[in-house]
Amino acid sequence: MTHSFTLSRKLKQTIQAHLRFLYGREIAAKTSPTLERKLIDFQQHHARLLNPAPSSRFTEADVVLLTYGDQIQAGDRPALPVLAGFLNRTLRGVVSAIHILPFFPYSSDDGFSIIDYEQVDPALGNWADFSSLRPNFGLMFDAVINHISAQSDWFNRFLQGDARYADYFIVQDPATDLSSVTRSRTHPLLTRFETAAGPKYVWTTFSADQVDLNYKNPQVLLDIIDVLLFYVAQGAEFIRLDAIGYLWKEIGASCIHLPQTHRVVQLFRTILDAVAPHVALITETNVPHAENISYFGDGRNEAQLVYNFSLPPLILHTLRTGNAEVLGRWTASLTTPGEQSEYTTYFNFIASHDGIGIVPAKNLLTEAEIRGLIDKTLAHGGLTNHKTNPDGSRSVYELNITLFDALSDPHSSEPRKLQIDRFMVSQAIMLALAGVPGIYIHSLFGSHNNLAGVKRTGHNRSINREKWQLKRLTDTLQNADSMPARVFSRYKRLLQVRTAHPAFHPQGGQRIIEGNAAVFALQRTAPDGRERILCLHNVTPTAQIFAPPPDCGPSLRDLFSGESFAGQAIPLAAYQVRWLQVLPPKS
Repeated sequence: MTHSFTLSRKLKQTIQAHLRFLYGREIAAKTSPTLERKLIDFQQHHARLLNPAPSSRFTEADVVLLTYGDQIQAGDRPALPVLAGFLNRTLRGVVSAIHILPFFPYSSDDGFSIIDYEQVDPALGNWADFSSLRPNFGLMFDAVINHISAQSDWFNRFLQGDARYADYFIVQDPATDLSSVTRSRTHPLLTRFETAAGPKYVWTTFSADQVDLNYKNPQVLLDIIDVLLFYVAQGAEFIRLDAIGYLWKEIGASCIHLPQTHRVVQLFRTILDAVAPHVALITETNVPHAENISYFGDGRNEAQLVYNFSLPPLILHTLRTGNAEVLGRWTASLTTPGEQSEYTTYFNFIASHDGIGIVPAKNLLTEAEIRGLIDKTLAHGGLTNHKTNPDGSRSVYELNITLFDALSDPHSSEPRKLQIDRFMVSQAIMLALAGVPGIYIHSLFGSHNNLAGVKRTGHNRSINREKWQLKRLTDTLQNADSMPARVFSRYKRLLQVRTAHPAFHPQGGQRIIEGNAAVFALQRTAPDGRERILCLHNVTPTAQIFAPPPDCGPSLRDLFSGESFAGQAIPLAAYQVRWLQVLPPKS
């Protein structure tokens, strides 16, 4: 049986409105029929994806693991099947989705300078290799669409003078005043390239090898939409919009978070809601909190998920000072927009393949407090990366260090148990917060700084991008006394408890409870109100007492230890975590 697919009048009008905003009425009128045909063709070939999104898009069972495709290696074997085998054996039923960082052919930046958007790096495997992950995990793909590799076919055709690609990139007179452009790096914004028509200066926000695409050319937008639809066809359930804030450029403007950029994201959302409503967009914008959450839009027209970039530096500050007050005030202020908040939630994370951004701590921490994070990072063997400010000065924008070593000095004589406890309380706080948690694979095993990697590559971010040999990792985890095995065991226990309790639903209630600045305390409530859990996290190396207010319930049971408490102050050992279920009163 064949189906005839059409687009609704409302959908066509919405698409045309987005295109008119971006390009004006005349170009929009020429572009919209092409885009409409693409969507109809996609529907005809992928009708199975038209099932409506679940009424509760995210639940307490959603946990995303972040990893490179070649994170675990075994000789000459393709890396994706090796990774899939390890994840299926160790994390099935523990995490729900895998974010495989860019797995395409690339020329630099560990995958974020993509040569071909639609090919799998042969060293990793091929598209068929994802089939072994899909039965157990959802998949998140990166859409690295602000820029493309200088070695890509698109850019090579531009250099050769191919007319089709003449306007795919942003050529700019180097004499132009670009001082208003927000800079995320220290290298020059424009890079000189030799072309068939002579030397040209091209916009390169992140590096000379990462050439920005020109979205003022509607053909670029159409080609990128093809890429996104291709990812959906290959099984992506989440599409991560990398560095999306820089997408649109206007001379004289900051060139970050411009209205046109938001409108492009809105167009992507409109398209996916129409042809693959189960797919969620997640925006990656490492900027101050208010700017970051602007990508929620009105609550239902932009991203469903936004990286919670302020959380990592606030967690570090909390454990550095042994005081949870700043974290508590910030948590109490978190909201998602409008009356449609069931469509949106935070993507909570503390560690990732990148460094720990400190720009998102602006206006949340003082300059002295941020300086304290920098100093501690350097004292623990970490490094820093810098950006250029509008006045030409340089400042630190991220800390380069593994999270375990950021929290505990790797050269100290502290007991290993204390260091593990400190690390685990950081993870428990993240897991207790409302949202979908994202866990970098190195956090599962408490990785230390990879200084040898930095020396080999010359890039500071290599410090937390170490790759593992399968046999060595497997042998280490089989040794129950090893630190990676101890961290992994405790992490799995945290996740198993979290995913079993609807109080941790992303749309559940979240209430900060004050009483002891040394304890980060919040109460989570299931959306239907039937379950409440009091989450206590001692952020100090000394024992604490927390007296819950009477409205937390007359009787509490620790989900980890099984201990019960009734109307009494609750003791917490150094860095102890207690998630206490509120028990119904006895009849």
